[in-house]
Amino acid sequence: MSNDSSNNKGFGDLIHSMNEFFHERPMKGMLQSIDEFFTSSANPFGSFPVELTETDDHYIVTAELPGVKKDQIQLDVFPQYITISVSHQEIYSEENEQHQMIRRKQSMKKSSRTVPFPRAVNEKNVKAAYHDGLLTVEINKDSGKRIPIE
Repeated sequence: MSNDSSNNKGFGDLIHSMNEFFHERPMKGMLQSIDEFFTSSANPFGSFPVELTETDDHYIVTAELPGVKKDQIQLDVFPQYITISVSHQEIYSEENEQHQMIRRKQSMKKSSRTVPFPRAVNEKNVKAAYHDGLLTVEINKDSGKRIPIE
């Protein structure tokens, strides 16, 4: 009997600890920490800051990509979201004194960010520009159709 009550006490302690965790550290703080991890240098895959702004007619997505060449960027636009991917290929080779290759190493890194739209967009009418490390994508909102009620 005493063994059962200690098991129940352990389970109760676990529930109490979980409740304390969620009350002391709100989910927003936890999600913010996760986002900070993905934008920090601690993340081995790297990431980049992305911002979504809205006007009456369209959404504007901007991404800071310093040092990235235009041909390294890939954009995928869908009615509900946009994905910006950046790929970086590194080739490292080491030669001996006779200029013979001793070692060759190739690595490919890819990082991407997906930004959801608050409303559906018209993915067929998109403008994108890349200048001085700043990618700007302008996506028309899907206008829909307002129906008069008779």
